[in-house]
Amino acid sequence: MKIYDLSKELFSAAVFPGDPAPAKMPFRTISQTCPCNLTVLTLGSHNGTHMDAPKHFVAGAKDIAQVPLEKCVGPCKVARFDGLLTAADANRLLADGTKRLLIRGEIEISVEAAEAFAEAGLWFLGVEGMTVGGRDTGAAVHRALLSAEIALLESAVLSAVPAGTYFLSCAPLNMQGLDGSPCRPLLIDFEEKG
Repeated sequence: MKIYDLSKELFSAAVFPGDPAPAKMPFRTISQTCPCNLTVLTLGSHNGTHMDAPKHFVAGAKDIAQVPLEKCVGPCKVARFDGLLTAADANRLLADGTKRLLIRGEIEISVEAAEAFAEAGLWFLGVEGMTVGGRDTGAAVHRALLSAEIALLESAVLSAVPAGTYFLSCAPLNMQGLDGSPCRPLLIDFEEKG
């Protein structure tokens, strides 16, 4: 069995332009008068490897604590793709009935591809980039995916993962009311792919 950690180290990961940078500050330190260490964290809900909740781009939609865990845990396909992902590409990737999909490569998901993913009933989509969509289409792509309640993972580390089928475990933190959450996604290969 091989386990792939798809997460970036939170404090050294690049921050999306305009987002707050994560920080840590000691609150308690082990000493003669204190038995433990305790740290105060400040961060944005979309720092590092993270999941988007529907609420991120859809008013009144579900928060990150309401994302169904069955969408985030189970069989998952990893596919390689570079460039603009079209609706035809999306339909080809899902032709085998895939419900959880990770895309390795430098991609931009088109609005039409996002709509195709939604129409096909995709449960989970993960990408290596800090966001899905392009500079001009990012909001529309997010809305198409999140309106369909597709669990969305961004800033995944897939460079060492061969294309194939794995078992995914990618639960967001249980934080009510939030639009996203850092996470530590794992892919498990029960039959190593050489």
